[in-house]
Amino acid sequence: MDNILVTKEVTKLYGKHLALNKVSLEIPKNSIYGLLGPNGAGKTTLIRIINQITYPDKGEVYFDGEPLKPKHISMIGYLPEERGLYKGMKVGEQALYLAQLKGLSKVEAKKRLMYWFERLDIGDWWNKKVQELSKGMAQKIQFIVTILHEPKLLIFDEPFSGFDPINANIIKDEILNLKEKGTSIIFSTHRMESVEELCEYIALIHQSEKILDGKLSDIKKAYKNNIFRVGLQAENVDLLLTEISDKFNISKVGIDPLENQLDFTIQIPANDSGEILAFFAKRSNINQFTEIIPSANEIFIQTIQDKDANE
Repeated sequence: MDNILVTKEVTKLYGKHLALNKVSLEIPKNSIYGLLGPNGAGKTTLIRIINQITYPDKGEVYFDGEPLKPKHISMIGYLPEERGLYKGMKVGEQALYLAQLKGLSKVEAKKRLMYWFERLDIGDWWNKKVQELSKGMAQKIQFIVTILHEPKLLIFDEPFSGFDPINANIIKDEILNLKEKGTSIIFSTHRMESVEELCEYIALIHQSEKILDGKLSDIKKAYKNNIFRVGLQAENVDLLLTEISDKFNISKVGIDPLENQLDFTIQIPANDSGEILAFFAKRSNINQFTEIIPSANEIFIQTIQDKDANE
């Protein structure tokens, strides 16, 4: 697999505090990679190393097949969780200045800014001062400045913070569009619903160590435990429930006598689903038989709890 970024056993100490402990990651090109973990896990330290704000004490970082060097800074766009716009400057003036710091000429920077200001419907903000903007409006400006120089790698740290649902959805769509155009994206967030919607790959860092990583769909398959949601319809659902309960350990039971509907969850031993389906089919109409796949949030919590319990 072709990777945009690789870290090999990256370790970082701040005095006696171990911020990162031998963290190795492979971030595929043209993917959205979720960098997850509780507060204080080490995510921000890793992001700072990638941006060359600080450097690892041990380990190696490779960008697009080369050892990470100062020349790669211009190939990375970083939207930090803590935003930093100059409140007294006009929006357009500041955006133009920041774009030129990224290596764009003034003419090219203004051309791209005009495109994005129009695309995000903020053209009338150009001459406003930043202090006049809401947090969400300021977020849009920083998003534009982050992506304007069209970097190979974008790093978004809580990019939806401050946005209402409508504008959060607009930015989500723009992130997906950037990915479709070939940009690689590292996405750090505590919003697991955003991880479900956006990320193809994830890594979970906890107490300075990587404890889980891989393709999200593969991880979810690995964490499933043969639990199914079942919906059955029969003339006598009370009798059906008694018969099923005698044979199986079921939970989360719901009965709708008006619809003759019985709903429950059941854990099925591997390779036994066909036999169990046949049992249900003889006694009822089956209108639901769906395997329950754990969510990213459930995996996040379970993995951290398992790690803490084993220490």
